[in-house]
Amino acid sequence: MAFAVARTWDEAQLYLELHPCPDCGSVDAPWEQALVQVDGELASSYSAICPGCSAAREYLFGLPARETPVHGWPTFGGPEPSEILDAGQWLDVADIAAAAVPTDPVEAGRVLAIAQSAVAEVIKFVPAGADAVPDDEFWTPEGQAVRAAEPGRFRLDRLLVTRDAYAELGREISETGAR
Repeated sequence: MAFAVARTWDEAQLYLELHPCPDCGSVDAPWEQALVQVDGELASSYSAICPGCSAAREYLFGLPARETPVHGWPTFGGPEPSEILDAGQWLDVADIAAAAVPTDPVEAGRVLAIAQSAVAEVIKFVPAGADAVPDDEFWTPEGQAVRAAEPGRFRLDRLLVTRDAYAELGREISETGAR
Protein backbone atom coordinates (compact mmCIF):
# COMPACT_ATOMS: atom_id res chain seq x y z
CA MET A 1 0.00 0.00 0.00
CA ALA A 2 1.69 3.19 -1.16
CA PHE A 3 0.90 6.38 0.71
CA ALA A 4 0.98 9.86 -0.81
CA VAL A 5 4.25 11.49 0.23
CA ALA A 6 4.39 14.47 2.57
CA ARG A 7 7.69 16.03 1.49
CA THR A 8 8.22 18.11 4.64
CA TRP A 9 6.78 18.76 8.08
CA ASP A 10 5.42 22.13 6.85
CA GLU A 11 3.52 20.42 4.03
CA ALA A 12 2.09 17.78 6.36
CA GLN A 13 1.00 20.46 8.86
CA LEU A 14 -0.72 22.44 6.11
CA TYR A 15 -2.55 19.30 4.95
CA LEU A 16 -3.74 18.69 8.51
CA GLU A 17 -4.97 22.30 8.82
CA LEU A 18 -6.93 21.91 5.58
CA HIS A 19 -8.66 18.75 6.79
CA PRO A 20 -10.88 19.53 9.78
CA CYS A 21 -12.37 16.82 11.95
CA PRO A 22 -15.06 15.08 9.90
CA ASP A 23 -17.24 14.72 13.00
CA CYS A 24 -17.24 18.25 14.45
CA GLY A 25 -15.31 20.43 11.99
CA SER A 26 -12.59 21.45 14.43
CA VAL A 27 -9.20 22.24 12.90
CA ASP A 28 -7.44 22.31 16.26
CA ALA A 29 -5.75 19.08 17.23
CA PRO A 30 -2.63 18.19 19.23
CA TRP A 31 -0.99 16.20 16.40
CA GLU A 32 1.69 13.68 17.30
CA GLN A 33 4.03 12.45 14.60
CA ALA A 34 5.58 8.98 14.55
CA LEU A 35 7.31 6.70 12.10
CA VAL A 36 5.19 3.56 11.69
CA GLN A 37 5.26 0.42 9.63
CA VAL A 38 2.09 -0.49 7.70
CA ASP A 39 2.05 -3.72 5.70
CA GLY A 40 5.84 -3.72 5.68
CA GLU A 41 6.08 -0.13 4.46
CA LEU A 42 7.40 2.79 6.51
CA ALA A 43 5.05 5.74 6.81
CA SER A 44 4.76 8.95 8.76
CA SER A 45 1.74 8.88 11.06
CA TYR A 46 0.04 11.99 12.37
CA SER A 47 -2.50 11.16 15.06
CA ALA A 48 -4.57 13.17 17.50
CA ILE A 49 -7.67 13.11 19.64
CA CYS A 50 -9.98 15.89 18.49
CA PRO A 51 -10.46 18.41 21.31
CA GLY A 52 -13.91 19.27 19.94
CA CYS A 53 -15.50 15.82 19.95
CA SER A 54 -12.86 13.35 21.21
CA ALA A 55 -12.74 11.48 17.88
CA ALA A 56 -9.49 9.65 17.18
CA ARG A 57 -7.89 10.94 13.98
CA GLU A 58 -4.92 9.64 12.00
CA TYR A 59 -3.33 10.41 8.65
CA LEU A 60 -0.58 8.33 7.08
CA PHE A 61 1.90 9.77 4.61
CA GLY A 62 4.63 8.16 2.57
CA LEU A 63 8.23 9.16 3.17
CA PRO A 64 10.13 11.08 0.50
CA ALA A 65 12.80 9.12 -1.39
CA ARG A 66 15.35 11.68 -0.25
CA GLU A 67 15.36 14.36 2.40
CA THR A 68 14.00 17.71 1.25
CA PRO A 69 16.52 20.48 1.92
CA VAL A 70 15.06 23.14 4.17
CA HIS A 71 15.81 26.71 3.08
CA GLY A 72 13.94 29.34 5.03
CA TRP A 73 10.35 29.18 6.10
CA PRO A 74 8.03 27.76 5.02
CA THR A 75 9.53 24.81 3.19
CA PHE A 76 6.71 22.82 1.66
CA GLY A 77 8.75 20.60 -0.61
CA GLY A 78 11.55 20.02 -3.04
CA PRO A 79 11.47 20.47 -6.81
CA GLU A 80 8.73 17.86 -7.36
CA PRO A 81 5.02 18.73 -7.11
CA SER A 82 2.99 17.80 -4.07
CA GLU A 83 1.24 14.45 -3.82
CA ILE A 84 -1.04 15.47 -0.95
CA LEU A 85 -2.35 18.86 -2.11
CA ASP A 86 -3.36 19.59 -5.69
CA ALA A 87 -2.60 22.74 -7.70
CA GLY A 88 -5.96 24.34 -6.92
CA GLN A 89 -5.61 23.77 -3.19
CA TRP A 90 -2.18 25.42 -3.23
CA LEU A 91 -3.52 28.50 -5.01
CA ASP A 92 -6.39 28.66 -2.53
CA VAL A 93 -3.86 28.63 0.33
CA ALA A 94 -2.05 31.53 -1.35
CA ASP A 95 -5.29 33.45 -1.78
CA ILE A 96 -6.34 32.94 1.83
CA ALA A 97 -2.93 34.05 3.11
CA ALA A 98 -2.76 37.11 0.83
CA ALA A 99 -6.25 38.17 1.89
CA ALA A 100 -5.29 38.08 5.56
CA VAL A 101 -2.03 40.05 5.68
CA PRO A 102 -1.88 41.68 9.13
CA THR A 103 -0.60 45.18 9.81
CA ASP A 104 2.31 44.01 11.98
CA PRO A 105 5.33 43.95 9.62
CA VAL A 106 6.85 40.76 11.04
CA GLU A 107 3.59 38.83 10.85
CA ALA A 108 2.81 40.34 7.45
CA GLY A 109 6.13 39.04 6.16
CA ARG A 110 5.35 35.55 7.45
CA VAL A 111 1.90 35.51 5.87
CA LEU A 112 3.25 36.75 2.53
CA ALA A 113 5.99 34.08 2.70
CA ILE A 114 3.22 31.47 2.91
CA ALA A 115 1.41 33.04 -0.06
CA GLN A 116 4.60 33.21 -2.13
CA SER A 117 5.61 29.63 -1.25
CA ALA A 118 2.12 28.32 -2.02
CA VAL A 119 2.20 29.90 -5.49
CA ALA A 120 5.69 28.41 -6.00
CA GLU A 121 4.12 25.02 -5.23
CA VAL A 122 1.49 25.57 -7.96
CA ILE A 123 4.28 26.33 -10.45
CA LYS A 124 5.80 22.90 -9.77
CA PHE A 125 2.73 21.33 -11.40
CA VAL A 126 3.52 23.00 -14.75
CA PRO A 127 5.49 20.50 -16.88
CA ALA A 128 8.70 21.66 -18.56
CA GLY A 129 7.85 23.45 -21.80
CA ALA A 130 4.16 23.83 -20.90
CA ASP A 131 2.40 27.13 -20.33
CA ALA A 132 -0.19 26.08 -17.73
CA VAL A 133 -1.05 23.54 -15.06
CA PRO A 134 -2.60 20.48 -16.77
CA ASP A 135 -6.20 19.51 -15.95
CA ASP A 136 -5.17 16.26 -14.24
CA GLU A 137 -3.30 18.17 -11.51
CA PHE A 138 -6.63 19.12 -9.91
CA TRP A 139 -7.77 15.91 -8.18
CA THR A 140 -9.77 17.22 -5.23
CA PRO A 141 -13.20 18.87 -5.33
CA GLU A 142 -11.70 21.92 -3.59
CA GLY A 143 -8.91 22.25 -6.13
CA GLN A 144 -11.25 21.70 -9.06
CA ALA A 145 -13.54 24.45 -7.76
CA VAL A 146 -10.66 26.94 -7.57
CA ARG A 147 -9.64 26.08 -11.13
CA ALA A 148 -13.22 26.25 -12.43
CA ALA A 149 -13.68 29.73 -10.93
CA GLU A 150 -10.69 31.20 -12.81
CA PRO A 151 -8.78 28.76 -15.02
CA GLY A 152 -6.55 31.54 -16.43
CA ARG A 153 -4.90 31.96 -13.03
CA PHE A 154 -3.12 28.64 -13.64
CA ARG A 155 -1.17 29.92 -16.65
CA LEU A 156 2.56 29.93 -15.95
CA ASP A 157 3.04 33.59 -16.80
CA ARG A 158 0.35 34.66 -14.32
CA LEU A 159 1.68 32.34 -11.62
CA LEU A 160 5.19 33.78 -11.97
CA VAL A 161 3.88 37.35 -11.73
CA THR A 162 1.81 36.47 -8.65
CA ARG A 163 4.71 34.71 -6.89
CA ASP A 164 7.05 37.61 -7.60
CA ALA A 165 4.49 40.20 -6.48
CA TYR A 166 4.10 38.47 -3.12
CA ALA A 167 7.88 38.35 -2.73
CA GLU A 168 8.25 42.04 -3.57
CA LEU A 169 5.43 43.06 -1.23
CA GLY A 170 7.03 41.01 1.54
CA ARG A 171 10.37 42.78 0.98
CA GLU A 172 8.70 46.20 0.99
CA ILE A 173 6.87 45.49 4.23
CA SER A 174 10.04 44.16 5.85
CA GLU A 175 11.97 47.29 4.84
CA THR A 176 9.20 49.57 6.10
CA GLY A 177 8.97 47.69 9.39
CA ALA A 178 12.73 47.83 9.93
CA ARG A 179 12.73 51.63 9.89
